[in-house]
Order: sequence, then C-alpha cells, then structure tokens
Amino acid sequence: MNGTVLIIEDDTRIANWVKVYFERAGFSAEVAHDGEEGLDLARFLNPDLIILDLMLPRLNGVDICRALRRDSDVPIIMLTAREAHVERIIGLNSGADDYIVKPFDPEEVIARAQAVLRRVRGKTQQTITRNNITLNETTKSVTVDEESVELSQAQIALLSTFMRHPNQVLTRDQLISLTFSHGFQGFDRAIDSQIARLRKQINRGGRQPIQTVYGAGYKFVVEDE
Repeated sequence: MNGTVLIIEDDTRIANWVKVYFERAGFSAEVAHDGEEGLDLARFLNPDLIILDLMLPRLNGVDICRALRRDSDVPIIMLTAREAHVERIIGLNSGADDYIVKPFDPEEVIARAQAVLRRVRGKTQQTITRNNITLNETTKSVTVDEESVELSQAQIALLSTFMRHPNQVLTRDQLISLTFSHGFQGFDRAIDSQIARLRKQINRGGRQPIQTVYGAGYKFVVEDE
C-alpha cells in the first residue's frame, strides 16, 4: 500500500476519476466535495497526501492549505483550471508542494504524487546548516544568525535546493526541476520573484549567499565549502 490520499474536489466526475486511478496505483483514497468537509477529513484522516482543487465551495483551496500548514506538513498537490502564473504563485505560497493545471492526465497526477512522496519520505538529513543559515526540513523552520525567519513553503523549498547544492550555478530550469519535481512552462520569472523575496528574508548585515550569475542562473555561495 502506497498510503492514503485525500482528494478534495467539488466536480464529482473528476474526483471519482482521480480516486479510481489512485486506487489502481495501490493507494487508499477518500473524497471530499467541499472545502469545509475536506479540511475536517484532512484533520481526521491524517492522510499521506492531499489532492486539492483551488476553487471549492464553502472554503477555497488556498485557505485550506494555509489552515493545514499551521500544524501539518502533509504533501499537497493543487489542481486548478486557471492557467495564470499568479495563481501558481498563490498556490505555492499558501503551502502547496506541487501544482497541476486542468485538464490533466490522471497518470501524470499519480506520477507527480509518487515524486512528492519520494521526496518527503526520502529525506535523510533533517537539518542543513550553511554559513549563518540553518534549515530544519522536518519542522520547515529557518534561522539566520540564530534568529527565526518566516518563509513561505515555496521559499523554504527553494532555500533547501540552494543549500543542498552549495557553490553550484543552477539555471532557472534546474531550480524548478530540483525544487518542484517538474518544469512549469513559463514559470521562470515566478522563480525570479520567489528568489528576490527569499534574498530579502535571509540577508543579514550585507551577507547575501544567493548570487546572480548573469546569463547562467543563481549560485548559493558557501564559505570554506
């Protein structure tokens, strides 16, 4: 058994369709058709993975993500019919681990789910320290000069990628692939925006480890590495 997946989707046809594919892949699957029911089930079931529609009655996907992230690190893949890049950013900033635009291939959803679960379950190093920054990947907490720093889930994921690849030049495509398990078409400028915000949060006394390598990408500079 691959674990339990909770599908929060108000379109009954899509929800049942995705449920069947997850069950064929060896998952135990449950369905909720509105936001409030979905949030209650998520807290009751404690699933291994949540497939979450962005637009839901009673409580939308962003609010569900934010509510769950107050006390849970459950992997969340967000589904939405919206293709605007800003919606992708909102979804990731609210705590989603991945993002799929409708219409989608259900086999792709399964593949993304398995990739997210492998990434979560395969983490062997829970805490990373580089220079004056410490990232606890279990609690999703970050300190700079031993002071707590508030970051979005997407920024934490990016910081983890940088800290795991010190002094390496990473292109936007590499950052997307390493951080989110797949390439978002046209998402490179959104990565720039996330990195700009991350830089502001971790900058201390002029010490900025994330450097732009013009024409190539970005590099997380580590002293004495």
